Amino acid sequence: MLYAIISEDALNSLDRRMSARPAHLARLQELQNIGKLVLAGPHPALDTENPGETGFTGSLIVAEFDNLSAAKQWADTDPYIDAGVYAKVTVKPFKKVFPQ
Repeated sequence: MLYAIISEDALNSLDRRMSARPAHLARLQELQNIGKLVLAGPHPALDTENPGETGFTGSLIVAEFDNLSAAKQWADTDPYIDAGVYAKVTVKPFKKVFPQ
């Protein structure tokens, strides 16, 4: 089943985000390599793809896991958690309707 991992960044966490980014992206690449990643990306703090020093307000990952517990366990071990980038992470089931 698919799960949405919705994360909210801590205030002033851009430097920590950039430091932990390679490890964060490596984990996402692993999901992609095994065909379980649907989409992933950050939420820019400004209405632009490159918000510069303003940074990001969080991230969204949609991926396939065996169950909610497995999705939460994966989310809990994200390098952004250890680096203090995320202030809050919500994991919930997701039903993809479009595109088909």
